[in-house]
Amino acid sequence: MIRILRPVPVDRLKLLVFDLDGTLIDSAQDLCNSVNATLERFNRPHLTDEIIATYIGNGALTLVRRAFAADDGVESTEDLLAQAYKYFLDYYREHKLDYTYAYEGVLEALDALHKVHDQFEMPPRNASPQRAMAVLTNKPVRPAQAICEALGLAPYFLSIYGGNSFVTKKPDPEGLLALMKEADAKPEETVMIGDSQVDVQTARNAGAWSIGCTFGLAPGSLELIPPDILVDSPVDWTAALSPAKIDL
Repeated sequence: MIRILRPVPVDRLKLLVFDLDGTLIDSAQDLCNSVNATLERFNRPHLTDEIIATYIGNGALTLVRRAFAADDGVESTEDLLAQAYKYFLDYYREHKLDYTYAYEGVLEALDALHKVHDQFEMPPRNASPQRAMAVLTNKPVRPAQAICEALGLAPYFLSIYGGNSFVTKKPDPEGLLALMKEADAKPEETVMIGDSQVDVQTARNAGAWSIGCTFGLAPGSLELIPPDILVDSPVDWTAALSPAKIDL
């Protein structure tokens, strides 16, 4: 189902930028397992998967910091957090694909979006522009790239950038603005697709459009900062972003 909160000029879009966790892939179990392995390594109690899932979205360091802060009775020094962060990254690199998978319909939707300019018979002067697609995630870039490659997502993207690809992370617009420059796209020709308020705020900070995915890891946060369009499934991306009339 597609809910349009603000009309997006899909016929003028040149750049589609996707979040990774909770948008293209369900990585929750591997992230939760890695957090609990780290807590166990440093003699902290495990957390439920439901609690850990609420900490995902602002980068690995913030994820670890929030997990350690959940144990109110024990203070965590910066040195301890640095050690825990390193352990988490090492563990996650080894276990990032234990349970992680692409959401149903993602590959088909990406393939359709990649070909969308050829699927509609329009006069050349009205044809949609050639579109580029990219990934912008707060996950460290190496595991992000490795996951995209392993799951067959990488070939669809111009670039895959992570939380350590730039000085800042989402919702700072630095990464999104860099992708716009690469794709020669203006803010009004760009849409950010993600499952949380972090992605919507990133789009707003860059002057771009936004699509919120209600099937992700943090859909509840979309109520705090609503996107321009809400979708319930990756299959809806094709209809929401096609330069043809949507039958709602």
